[in-house]
Amino acid sequence: MPASAGSSASTRRPRWLPARAVPRDDAAQSASVLRAARNIAEELRDGVTGRRARHAARGIRRLLGADGVALADLSGTQLWAGQQPAGVDTAALVDDVLHSETPTGRTPVLALPLHVADELVGVLVVHGELDRAAVREVAAWVADALERARLDASAENAARAELRALRAEISPHFVYNALTVIASLVRSEPDRARELMLDFADYIRYSLARHGEYTTLSDEFHAIETYLALQRAVLGERLTVQVRVSPEVLAVAVPYLVLQPIVENAVRHGIEPSSGKGTVQVSGVAEGTDCVISVEDDGVGMDPAHAEAVLAGKGDPGSVGLANVDRRLRSVYGSWFGLVVETAVGEGTRVVLRVPRFQPGVMP
Repeated sequence: MPASAGSSASTRRPRWLPARAVPRDDAAQSASVLRAARNIAEELRDGVTGRRARHAARGIRRLLGADGVALADLSGTQLWAGQQPAGVDTAALVDDVLHSETPTGRTPVLALPLHVADELVGVLVVHGELDRAAVREVAAWVADALERARLDASAENAARAELRALRAEISPHFVYNALTVIASLVRSEPDRARELMLDFADYIRYSLARHGEYTTLSDEFHAIETYLALQRAVLGERLTVQVRVSPEVLAVAVPYLVLQPIVENAVRHGIEPSSGKGTVQVSGVAEGTDCVISVEDDGVGMDPAHAEAVLAGKGDPGSVGLANVDRRLRSVYGSWFGLVVETAVGEGTRVVLRVPRFQPGVMP
């Protein structure tokens, strides 16, 4: 039987064999190296000749204790930090590496290729009497940092593409029904028809407009109230709506379009398939330093395993919005801040999202 964490006697040291402590100076030095490595990785996010690449070269120079360090791109452009070697044609060394994709050098200069996913992306040039094995290790680490930066950029581009797709994901069925209802009211209730047409225009504008990455909960709640007003016109007495939001959370900044897909999912997959009447309740309250938003319907519900598949992006195409919202929340706030779905067949569905009321870098 596996032992629980912290209770396994087999992994304990005998009492007469004390654990060896790490000397304080060594620990401080290790922390300093890790901090420097993290900073260099951040400065390489835009590539070997990006806007902060020269800062990265300085950090690599300090890390190695080199006289000088340069980063070069595929065109041969070099960004130097520290001393450039006298009497050594570094441009020729870089050119050799770009053509051969193998390390080359001339004492006391070593030029090494930087590969990302087997693709040459640049050259690291180091000037100084240094251990070549250490320089190669640093070059490998720089290449890894460039690869992580590329993966992060790809993930960000994918997230933006998903958001564009989400903006365009307007149900033709809903649009047709909404316009049909509005048209039917033009003569009998012209004032209401005009009000609904303005709501429809607001809904389309908010869904398709080129907003920034973040907005406020106030705007998100206004958008879902507009959508629910249109759905009430379409579904009539079949749909009851309750929206409650505390004033103190209205100014909270959130990723754009995080509420609307959840509310649309509640109506389209919870209430519409039901044969009777249904209610959608939306609430937003402050809980300490967090804001908690709940979207609940008393519709048909779903199997919890299906809900899990939906959040993983493996559900039906009509529910892609939930997976999109979940991924974006986790990307912005961390893995603790994704969606929580509570559901069962015939028991309705409740979707809860929790976001910090204040998050550095998140602002409309």
